[in-house]
Amino acid sequence: MKATFSNVVELPEKPIDVKYFGNLKEKVIDSGLCSHCATCTTICPVYGITAGDKPIDFPNWEEECIDCGSCVRVCPRWDYKPLSGLGDYIEILAAKSKRYKGQDGAMVTEIIASALEMELIDASLFVDRTEDWQTKVVTIRKPKQLEKGTASGTKYSFADVMPEMRRAVFRAKKGLGFIGTPCMVSGLRKIQKEVASFREKVNLAIALFCTENFYYHQLKEFLEKKGVDLTKAVKTDITKGKFIVSLENGEEVKFPVKELEEIVPSGCKHCIDFTGVESDISVGSVGSEDGFSTVIVRTEVGKRIIDFIREKGYAEFSEADVSVVEKLANFKIKKNKKNLENL
Repeated sequence: MKATFSNVVELPEKPIDVKYFGNLKEKVIDSGLCSHCATCTTICPVYGITAGDKPIDFPNWEEECIDCGSCVRVCPRWDYKPLSGLGDYIEILAAKSKRYKGQDGAMVTEIIASALEMELIDASLFVDRTEDWQTKVVTIRKPKQLEKGTASGTKYSFADVMPEMRRAVFRAKKGLGFIGTPCMVSGLRKIQKEVASFREKVNLAIALFCTENFYYHQLKEFLEKKGVDLTKAVKTDITKGKFIVSLENGEEVKFPVKELEEIVPSGCKHCIDFTGVESDISVGSVGSEDGFSTVIVRTEVGKRIIDFIREKGYAEFSEADVSVVEKLANFKIKKNKKNLENL
């Protein structure tokens, strides 16, 4: 695949006199600002930039980088303008799918299934997992695929959604659904401004409420010290300041989220966007009762899907407590504001 920019391309000025990836490496990656959204991996014309369970890298970039500047043009942290708060929205509600079972209302699953039924999209990327909770990206093309399996539920480690999106965009005929953290949605919006195929094909972007994410190997090692065997885990969750691992024998391992601070990646410590303000729909558990999802509908595309779900009777709806969402959004701002001021 070749990602083609518009005819007139104005490249950013280089802070240092090396190739553009070298500038990205110094200004964003090595500085600790990188969020690991992996948007740069999606655009690199020589497929040189890598993500995975390690910091973003381009081995041998001095020789292999063609200095096109694509990576810095789509990086949401290159010319970083932090977003925060609730953002613009049409409505905020609490909902619970009647068709699907999942973590906190299964509304991400319901929204994607409904978008497929409406033929707004013909595929969507989901983050699935292996038996030991390593993330893997799968493509969902039919609502029936969402009835079983481990694609639903929260995984608190980075996933290569962006690299897979590069392939999925060119396979999609009607359009593609995208699910990601706020930083990933910001990366998507940047690449949509630059590349027509992403702008035309990615028709739905769902953001997941997010305080931070982790490298899998660090989270696994941390949990092992707590006596957690991830192959025995059936659910992971963060609620009321606690990280909770539910095990297949019915036991739960709980500890304060604060204890994870030592493995929170630096890029997450510079983020103040809790709700994913650039998405079509944002979804999270905060602000709704147990078993429900809080859904922030931001765009007309998002509204069409929620209206369809209402008409079909696919979900149960109730009122969300917006003040709780605001509280968590403000907490993230307060927590990370000092890090931003030190940039």
